[in-house]
Amino acid sequence: MSWIKQFRDFAIKGNVIELSVAVVIGAAFSSIVSSLVEDIITPLILTPATNAAGVADIDKLAWGAVKYGKSIAAVIKFVLIALVLFLVIKAVNKFKDAENEKAEKPPLTTTEQMLAEIRDNLKGR
Repeated sequence: MSWIKQFRDFAIKGNVIELSVAVVIGAAFSSIVSSLVEDIITPLILTPATNAAGVADIDKLAWGAVKYGKSIAAVIKFVLIALVLFLVIKAVNKFKDAENEKAEKPPLTTTEQMLAEIRDNLKGR
């Protein structure tokens, strides 16, 4: 088997395709979250600090030689992304649980039926 055929077999598997779609969507989502954090949330939260420091830009927010404005924005961005991903994963798991509950259970085998009858008889004693 040639390495091209092996690669093709690997690439057409469902998990690889799903992963590539997730990476593309994640990149787009990252730019949305970056804009939201850098342009809206961070200025709202850090406006009192920038006004007190007499600085117009968050990037210039510093304490001595330590520039902490970008770090605070990065922490806010991380927390926001983690929260959204947590909510998405929770929704997906809830959806999977609902699908699993709807799935029909296979009929019991003769052995399982007999064991269930024995269990029920023992409970009745």
